[in-house]
Amino acid sequence: GRASRICRSVTDVLSDLLQHSLRIVLCGTAAGTTSAAERAYYAHRQNKFWKILHETRLTPEPLQPHQFRNLLQYGIGLTDLVKAGAGMDRATLPKLTTADRARLSDAIATFRPRFLAFTSKTAGQKFFDGKRDYGEQLELIGDTRVWILPSTSGAANGSWRPEIWHRFANEVRAALTPSKRRPVVAPANAGAHNHRAL
Repeated sequence: GRASRICRSVTDVLSDLLQHSLRIVLCGTAAGTTSAAERAYYAHRQNKFWKILHETRLTPEPLQPHQFRNLLQYGIGLTDLVKAGAGMDRATLPKLTTADRARLSDAIATFRPRFLAFTSKTAGQKFFDGKRDYGEQLELIGDTRVWILPSTSGAANGSWRPEIWHRFANEVRAALTPSKRRPVVAPANAGAHNHRAL
């Protein structure tokens, strides 16, 4: 529907999965070749994206790539920096343009998720046009907090740091439950009461 997503260009490899009142929008660099072929986000079998979403309890059940639209019911949206191209981060990626940055900024300003998280350092650094570290960034887009997370791609196994994804998930939960002003506990001790997606 018109209200649930924008950027319906016929050149898009994958349609944005966006709507109002989301907890999180996760943004990659561009669709990988497998994802482009299967028309599903993070579709390569070696990609850890769907596994880490479940491990961090951002989704209460493990999802498969073809179920990506189900993320909306858990308050999670998906997009990519570059919508018209596909391929690995460095090899075949079209150059990021000012229009690409503006498209993402406009989408976040329109749909106003609580968090925007780039799913690789490459994506975050391309958006900010400079070197960045993992974790929360100083900048906001409107009221949206911005994070850079380690890539879940199998090609990036050497820089895989799941603890940053866990820290992000804890921050998301803390931001949505302001009445529970308790210290953030480690994922192993978080308890079953937090198991469902907020």
